[in-house]
Amino acid sequence: MNVYFHTFGCKANQYDTELVRQAFADQGAVVVDDPAGADVAVVNSCTVTHESEVKMRGFVRRLARAGVETVVMGCAAALDDGRIAALPSVRAVVGGADPLRVLRAVGFQSPRVDPVLRHFRANARAWLKIQDGCDEHCTFCATTIARGVNRSRPIPELVAEAKALAEHHAEIVLTGIHIGTYGKDGGLTDPGREPGVKKDRGLSHPGREPGVDDRATSFASGVPRARARGQYWASARGQSTLGALLEALITAVPEVRFRLSSIEATEVDDTIARLLIEAPRHVAAHLHAPLQSGSNRVLKRMGRHWYTAESYRARIDWLAERVSVLGLGADVIAGFPGESAADHEATVGLIEALPFTYLHVFPFSVRPGAPAAKLQAQLFPGAVKDRARELRELGDTKQRAYRARRTGQRADGVVSGRREGKVEVVTEDYLSVYLPIADWSGHPRFEVTVL
Repeated sequence: MNVYFHTFGCKANQYDTELVRQAFADQGAVVVDDPAGADVAVVNSCTVTHESEVKMRGFVRRLARAGVETVVMGCAAALDDGRIAALPSVRAVVGGADPLRVLRAVGFQSPRVDPVLRHFRANARAWLKIQDGCDEHCTFCATTIARGVNRSRPIPELVAEAKALAEHHAEIVLTGIHIGTYGKDGGLTDPGREPGVKKDRGLSHPGREPGVDDRATSFASGVPRARARGQYWASARGQSTLGALLEALITAVPEVRFRLSSIEATEVDDTIARLLIEAPRHVAAHLHAPLQSGSNRVLKRMGRHWYTAESYRARIDWLAERVSVLGLGADVIAGFPGESAADHEATVGLIEALPFTYLHVFPFSVRPGAPAAKLQAQLFPGAVKDRARELRELGDTKQRAYRARRTGQRADGVVSGRREGKVEVVTEDYLSVYLPIADWSGHPRFEVTVL
C-alpha cells in the first residue's frame, strides 16, 4: 500500500502526522511524496481558523479529482458535523490522532504501534509532543473542544523518545497545545484519563509569579549536575514542571539543542528563564509567546484571565534585558468581537514597545462551538481585514529591523531543509539563513553568519 500524508496546522499536528506515518511504515506501507502515486491519502486537519478548514476541504476535493481516497484525521475531524465525511472520496473521518484508529480506518486489522517516535523524515529538526489538550477555555478557540483536557506525558517516556530522536536530529522542539502547564494536570499519575474528563487540579493559578528555584545546577558546561535518580523530575511542590522536564532532557541528551514552541509569557518560570540565560547551547534563545491582544478589556472577553497586558510586558521586558540574543514571536488576533479602535491601538502600542522579531496575525473568525461566536458587537469583515493588515505590516517592520541588527553576526545554526541548491539553517533566535549546498560542510549543526 502506498500512502501520502499532508498536514494542516501547528507543530503538534506535525508531530501527530509523523507518529501516524511511522506506524504505517512499520506495517510495511510505502510512504510517497506525490499523491499521484498513492492508494490512500491521510490528511491531518486543523480547526484554529475558518481559513484552515476551507483549505483542508479544498485539498481533499483536489485529491478526489485525482482519484485518491482520503482519511481525514485531527482537530477539524474531531468536530466534524458531517461536512468532512460528505466530501468526495473520503473513506473515513478520525477525530484526534490515534495511529491505531487511522490504521484501522485504512484497513489494517491488528496493527501494533510503537509509541516512541524515532525519526522525522528529511529534517535535521524534530518535534517532541510533551502534552496534549488544554484546561483553559479561551472564547475564540475550538482546539480545546477538539483536543480535550491537558494530559502530560511522563518524563521517562519523553527522555526515551528524545534519545531516539537525537540519533537523527540536532534540534528537538518541545510542542503541545499548552506546554506551560506541563505536569499540572495529574496526567503523570493518571495516564489513562480520557480527554474531556475534567479534574479539580487544586493547583496554583498559572499566572502567579514564579517562585525561586534554588536547586543545585552547574552551568560551566550548561548542563545541570546529576542528581539522585528522579530527583530533578519534580519541582519543590512535588510536581513535574516544564522546567524540570527541560533539565531532565538536557541531562540525558546534552548534544541536542532544545527549543520551546508556543508558551505563555507568564508561564516562563525561573527554571526556564535560567536555562534560556545560562544554557544557550542547550535551549534555543527563542520564545513564541501568544499575546492575542494588548487590551485588557479584550483579553477578558477572550477568556485569557491568567495575564494582563502589563504582566505580559513585565515578563518579556525582564527576559529581554537578560538574554542578549532573543527571538520573540507572538500570535495576535485582529478584530475580536467588541474590539474598539482604542483596543486596537492598545495592541499596536504594546507591540511597538516590545522587542518582537516576528508576528503571526490572525483575523478573527468564528469557530464552531467556541463561545466567541455568540458575543455581541461582531466587527465588519472590512474592519477586521484592515486591522490585520496594519498588524502584519508592523510585524514585518520589526522583523526587518531585527534581521538588520543581526546581519553579520555569528549564530548557532541547525539545518532544517534543502531546496533549489541551498540548505536552510535555523538559528537559535529563529532566523533562517540560506547557504549554497556547495558551501555546506554536511554537518547538521554549525556556526553560521547571519546574512
